[in-house]
Amino acid sequence: MHDVVVVGAGPAGNLAARSLAERKFEVLVIEEHESSGLPQHCTGLISDETIAMSRVKPDIYNTLYGAEVIFPNGQSIEVRSDKPKARLVDRVDMEMKMAAAAIDAGADYCYNEKYKSHVIGDAVVVDTDVRPHRGKILIGADGASSTIAMSLGDNRPREYVRGIQADVKLRMDNQDLFRVFLGNTVAPGFFAWQIPCGSFTRIGLCTTWSAGPPSQYLIDLLIRLGLEDKVIKVTSGKIPLGGRQFVCGDRCILTGDAAGFVKPISGGGLYPAFRANRHLTDILAAGLDSDAVYARDLSDYERACNEDFGRDLDRGYRLRKAYLKLTDPDLNKVYDYILKNDLIPTLNDFNIDHPSDTFTRIVRSPHALLSALPLVLRTI
Repeated sequence: MHDVVVVGAGPAGNLAARSLAERKFEVLVIEEHESSGLPQHCTGLISDETIAMSRVKPDIYNTLYGAEVIFPNGQSIEVRSDKPKARLVDRVDMEMKMAAAAIDAGADYCYNEKYKSHVIGDAVVVDTDVRPHRGKILIGADGASSTIAMSLGDNRPREYVRGIQADVKLRMDNQDLFRVFLGNTVAPGFFAWQIPCGSFTRIGLCTTWSAGPPSQYLIDLLIRLGLEDKVIKVTSGKIPLGGRQFVCGDRCILTGDAAGFVKPISGGGLYPAFRANRHLTDILAAGLDSDAVYARDLSDYERACNEDFGRDLDRGYRLRKAYLKLTDPDLNKVYDYILKNDLIPTLNDFNIDHPSDTFTRIVRSPHALLSALPLVLRTI
């Protein structure tokens, strides 16, 4: 019997497996696909801090210093920093290296084995399409559509958004800026992106669930950019936003997208997942040593995550709900508001790991707040 059974060999599951194996716990990771990193869903745009928390050195396609934000009427602003804002990493390479590091630390991996269900008793019995496994603790790292999360009760996230992206045969002239497209005709309820990756370009978008499948919006964007005949590959997926009601139960704990640890403004999940890992590791290590493995014992994990980054995620979700109420004409007024209040220097300090901080700062001054009042009232 293993001490810990992890379902899901994505970034969150791999990091948890490595961290616990390094503390000399016996860890088993179950993954339904043939390799970590497959199929690819994420864009791969992450900060240096997030890369450091992954504890591996992934291949880097590009380094980005800023962004061009394009509003519905075609007007744009450019935000830029002298320091790198983000790195575009090869997510498949990153996840494979994280899995290899976990294996080197002593974790066991079962690929091509699909989780079916589990039963809690004096241990956790995890049933797969190959064979059952026993463990003292189950970690649900099974992604956005987590079955393990739903085993804890009515545990849906507040909403899902659907994402799709294409790699296209295009080398962008400007390799250190990515482009963001705003507008409900381009990406209703979210935004679209165009990211230079050296010899190719990654173009994608997310949409609210009610907007329907995002594929037609991507086709329209590719046509708009004249790139519809240059597609190399297309990937898609869904992202849970707004968190989940439960992140732990008896002998069961969630992490990553399965726990709903996703930034609501950008849809990025690696930074909060990696922040959560140290809390998960500390609390599980203490629980396994003392046999304190029930919901009341593991609840410290939820409290620690809330104190660490939960308030930031909640604030981001409130900002997202306000964003959803803005029409395209409203978004065009945001452009005017930014220029009128000379806010580009503030936007230049944008931090992709803490996006809500910037949006809070841009209405900090009384003059800016008065100018923003009509837009604020639109979101109430």
